[in-house]
Amino acid sequence: MDISISPVTPADIGAVAALARVVWQHTYPGIISQEQIDFMLEQRYDPSRMVEELTMPGIWWDQAMVDGELAGFSSCLITAAGEMKIDKIYVDPRRQRIGVGARLIDQASGHALASRCSTLVLAVNKRNERAIAAYRRHGFAVREAVCVDIGHDFVMDDFIMAKSLF
Repeated sequence: MDISISPVTPADIGAVAALARVVWQHTYPGIISQEQIDFMLEQRYDPSRMVEELTMPGIWWDQAMVDGELAGFSSCLITAAGEMKIDKIYVDPRRQRIGVGARLIDQASGHALASRCSTLVLAVNKRNERAIAAYRRHGFAVREAVCVDIGHDFVMDDFIMAKSLF
């Protein structure tokens, strides 16, 4: 099995958005409503927004391929002095627990270190126990709990997790 990481290109946007939908439909029912899933997918994976982010300095989109097939993706960005946020990290449910997520975290760590960031942070839904456990295995710890209004009567009820890179 060969896992390779490469930057997402505009030609990859459709496949990345389709994988996001697969992962979200597998992960979030029972955690958030279908209406919120649809709202967040539409908001975060709008093609024009994704193309814009691909060209912005300080934002990195990466994709993981396993044996030539899209298996996961991530995006990360500098959010504060010394901190990089993994804004999105998703792995195809059929490809979880084989190292894809670890490779994407390693890639984000590389972007962070190259940008002189000493800490990786991410937000994870408080009820997403599998993801929280996975992040803990990769050295993240809960830093705080937040509840963020994202509009349309929806909130993100998350833990902010952090990992020191030094």
